[in-house]
Amino acid sequence: MSIREMLEEREYTMLSPYAAKSRESVRDRKEEPDPYRTDFQRDRDRILHSKCFRRLKHKTQVYIAPGDHYRTRMTHTLEVGQIGRTIARALRLNEDLTEAIAMGHDVGHTPFGHVGEYALRDMVGHFNHNEQSLRMVESIEKNGQGLNLTTAVRDGILGHTGSHMPLTLEGQIIRTADRIAYLCHDFDDALRAHMLRVNDLPKEVVQVFGDTHSKMITAMVTDMVTSSMDQPVISMSERGMETMNIFRRFMFERVYRAPSLIPDRNKGDYVVKHLFMYYKEHPEAIRHEIHHDNPITDQDIVDYVAGLTDNYAIKLFTEYYIPKVWDN
Repeated sequence: MSIREMLEEREYTMLSPYAAKSRESVRDRKEEPDPYRTDFQRDRDRILHSKCFRRLKHKTQVYIAPGDHYRTRMTHTLEVGQIGRTIARALRLNEDLTEAIAMGHDVGHTPFGHVGEYALRDMVGHFNHNEQSLRMVESIEKNGQGLNLTTAVRDGILGHTGSHMPLTLEGQIIRTADRIAYLCHDFDDALRAHMLRVNDLPKEVVQVFGDTHSKMITAMVTDMVTSSMDQPVISMSERGMETMNIFRRFMFERVYRAPSLIPDRNKGDYVVKHLFMYYKEHPEAIRHEIHHDNPITDQDIVDYVAGLTDNYAIKLFTEYYIPKVWDN
């Protein structure tokens, strides 16, 4: 019996009956099993080694071009993974599947955070970062071959936000862990940026979750674990969910839609839209990044622009639209 087979067998004896089992995973293209890793472990590793994952370190979470101690899209992803694994472990669900979904959930995010997402939506009519994350791992990575991830991981990536509810409990964990992570760490970053003070928090949030991002995460994770233990669905208590919604409305009002962030967000919107328009007029400029020989489509342009980091998008915009200064 191989190490992988022993790990797979252990899942049936140690995990909840509701946990996803790696031995039952399915891929679109069959592959030889790994001697050491389960399928979900392989999926996690493939995402971690992908180019789209590495680019997250230079993509905005909330603040465009932040300082060293502010969250980026990559640190957000790592925090989602940590929270998700804690919940999965407590519920005896599959940690490896949970972590794989967490690592891949935002790989389709645009430069400048949700600003870029809305900008591309304005240009083409429909664009959602969760769908782009799925597209990234299915048909863009590895020169258009995709990563051939299991259906459970892909389903969880698609369902981390939006109308689709993940089929596995591990995917449902990430759906809520994502929200826990961004609310708590964006609050922490807002304190660092002097946009908020602790005393600004709604009274209900302080009473139920506490007044530091660490206390908040602990309270929400505890609520999820207590409410979901030995249940066929992941949930929070009514009070916990109501308080999270109060916290979320507060963060949208005071941080995500704060007037002080609007100028830079408008600039990010402008950069993304004008890059799209440039490539619409000059499609051959991205031919080297397109993995087919057919005419370049709007989808190809969206795929390219969505994959850009903040810094590279600014560099390209400068190259295309800003006159060069001559040195005499």
